Amino acid sequence: MANDILLEVKNLKKYFPIKKGFFGKATLNVKAVDDISFSIKRGETFGLVGESGCGKSTTGRTLIRLYNPTAGEIIFDGVDIAHMKESQLMEYRKKIQMIFQDPYASLNTRMTVSDIIGEPLDIHGLASGKERQARIFHLLETVGLSKDHASRYPHEFSGGQRQRIGIARALAVDPDFIICDEPISALDVSIQAQVVNMLEDLQKKHGLTYLFIAHDLSMVKYISDRIGVMYLGKMAEIASSDNLYAKPLHPYAQALLSAIPIPDPEIMRNSNRIIIEGDVPSPINPPSGCTFRTRCQYAKPLCAEVEPKLVEVNDDHWVSCHKVNDPNF
Repeated sequence: MANDILLEVKNLKKYFPIKKGFFGKATLNVKAVDDISFSIKRGETFGLVGESGCGKSTTGRTLIRLYNPTAGEIIFDGVDIAHMKESQLMEYRKKIQMIFQDPYASLNTRMTVSDIIGEPLDIHGLASGKERQARIFHLLETVGLSKDHASRYPHEFSGGQRQRIGIARALAVDPDFIICDEPISALDVSIQAQVVNMLEDLQKKHGLTYLFIAHDLSMVKYISDRIGVMYLGKMAEIASSDNLYAKPLHPYAQALLSAIPIPDPEIMRNSNRIIIEGDVPSPINPPSGCTFRTRCQYAKPLCAEVEPKLVEVNDDHWVSCHKVNDPNF
């Protein structure tokens, strides 16, 4: 049902101009996100995966309006926020928060933990005085820290603890939607599991909706309800976690999933690993037609001439590939 959709992205583009010459005239564009569409349902976790440089993090930062979109719509809870002015965005900034990849660089080293978590409360006027302090203590306890940590500075904590502080800051304004931009990639494996389990517990307790951006495909499968696979700024495939891992249809998704390590060495040796040949093309001058065709073993002349559309091939399973969508391929 339409009212189950919290976030709907339509034909989103984010280009970064390359300026040259004395007057800084833009002559070329880095097409970081190039015409993608997807939706996220209330209360679900939507995973976003792909190689480094495919546009995952740029997508997340554009959705929260840290980057202004070049084109397209970002419909959050029925309202298009893509081209809102900063003054209009204040209300939606309470509802959409972000957990950043680097748990140290995202925290102000000159501020105490109390000030870091309390800053969103001050900006939105949500609490002051004793109520503010009590709320900060409660948020610290929610993410597995104690009120004794409130007076300390970021450098006094481990990476996992810093990420917990970042999560507490994101929760401070009681958001509906949190963008998790590779929140575990900088952490030890044992700490990754703790953070992911905590995110799941918070989701159940507060009814949160997540966009979970990550490289770790096995972790994405564990936490996500649905997954989108991106390649060079485009959306290649969208499906439920179970369907995507059981039967990926896009050649790029098949190659990605074949690279997931298997704990049993014998099974791993006999597994059908798909090797993608060549390098990722430049987003400044992407290939015509299908952007993956220069590395695809199934590519035909049609792939260079016509850009494939994202088509629903099964129930809520979308693929952008001529081989899958065209019966005459």
